[in-house]
Amino acid sequence: METYFSDMRPVRALVIYIAVVFIGGALLAPWLHWLAQNLFHDYPQIANAPFHRVMSRSFLFLALCGLWPLLRALGAKAWRELGMVPPYGQGAKFWGGLSLGIFSLAIAASLAIGGKGRVIVRPTDAHEVLGVVFSAMATAAVVGILEEILFRGGIFGGLRRVLYWPFALIVSSAVYALVHFLQPDTLNGAVAWYSGLEALPQMLAGFVDIHALLPGFFSLTIAGALLGLAYQRTGNLYFSIGMHAGWVFMISLYNHFTVATTDGRVWLWGSGKVFDGWLCFFIIVAMFAVVRFLPLGEKRSPYVMPS
Repeated sequence: METYFSDMRPVRALVIYIAVVFIGGALLAPWLHWLAQNLFHDYPQIANAPFHRVMSRSFLFLALCGLWPLLRALGAKAWRELGMVPPYGQGAKFWGGLSLGIFSLAIAASLAIGGKGRVIVRPTDAHEVLGVVFSAMATAAVVGILEEILFRGGIFGGLRRVLYWPFALIVSSAVYALVHFLQPDTLNGAVAWYSGLEALPQMLAGFVDIHALLPGFFSLTIAGALLGLAYQRTGNLYFSIGMHAGWVFMISLYNHFTVATTDGRVWLWGSGKVFDGWLCFFIIVAMFAVVRFLPLGEKRSPYVMPS
């Protein structure tokens, strides 16, 4: 086992990558904010976006830009190694993952509504329903593809080239949870060049809140590990993309068509994020057994040590 810890290059590469994404993203965010205000003044939704949202987009932009240099540092030689193989014959994996993702959060939503933790908001007309559904589908497609390429194909796929894959899975899943656990900042005053650096500690403040960590951060870590396990077993990202897209799709509908009640059991049902409740935590844990025993076309043991 000492072979996998004697070479610190993959760890060093990942640390540099994370530092560039977060610190560089914090420095880039004010410029993106000013650019949006100057170029998109006719589109208030873009020009007046909250600064924390601009920072999130800045992090994602640098993460995608730095992905290939990270993979090269970890020994990758082709983009195919990100897990994106030709789609021919992969439809069953994608639709299987999508169905499992939708079904799992449909259970959480149904229990929350049945337990009086959320109530359904009736849409005004069919046009509203179609608009929300198509918007949720578009968001699910973009988020599912980009985040799976980044976190599973890139970070997990790169680390497992040089580390025993369960350790790579834990590290990449923790990074995935970290990015999604950032809290919105409260920026006071005009945006300055250093505003991102000031906002970054505020966005990380959730890590000192035990109620936010339990179960939110751990639920996201387990969800990331579940997606990584699917990638490890199938050999490509199609099942993981489908499952991730199914989650995003259901959360979008859940947020639009339900609202929280005052029963005080948010700790159980979760908020509109779903993953911050204990109910979803146990559902995600249970999904491990499902994914582990599904016939996903595994051609080799997922526990083989890398050569």
